[in-house]
Order: sequence, then structure tokens, then C-alpha cells
Amino acid sequence: MDRDIRLKRLGFRASHRGTREADLLIGGFFDAKSATWSDAEIDLFEELLEEQDVDIMAWAIGTDTVPAKYAGSLIEAMKVLNYVPIAE
Repeated sequence: MDRDIRLKRLGFRASHRGTREADLLIGGFFDAKSATWSDAEIDLFEELLEEQDVDIMAWAIGTDTVPAKYAGSLIEAMKVLNYVPIAE
């Protein structure tokens, strides 16, 4: 599949998770970071999207241990949380 088409599909899946919080965290992360991802990082993110939202969010905010499969630069970047818009 073409890289651009794949990223568009992943972007839709990342920002249509079912809850506003997950859409902001996971979709916001995708929007902020995906343009620079390698093919391996895209593969890993695609796998990550198969996980439950509550698990992904817990890993991102540090309330649960990240499985070895996802530990690394992708989750570490997600933990920064500077990509989530905060209303003032």
C-alpha cells in the first residue's frame, strides 16, 4: 500500500477512537509526529492501534508499565504530551 494512503488510514483510526480523550491523545500524537516516522515506526503504531484505548492512555501518562513490545522512542514521545491541545 502507498505510504500516503496508509498514513491517511492510520490518521483516521488514530483520531476516531470512540472517546474524546483518546481521540485527542492518540490522534493528536499521530498528527504531531507521523510525518517523520520510518516504516518501522509506522508498523509499530499500526500495531499499537490494536490495543485498548485505556491501555495506550495509561502507558502515555505513565500510570501503567509499557509492554516491552512498545517500549522505545514511540511511547517515549507519546509520554511528553505536548501535542494535546489544552483549552484555556
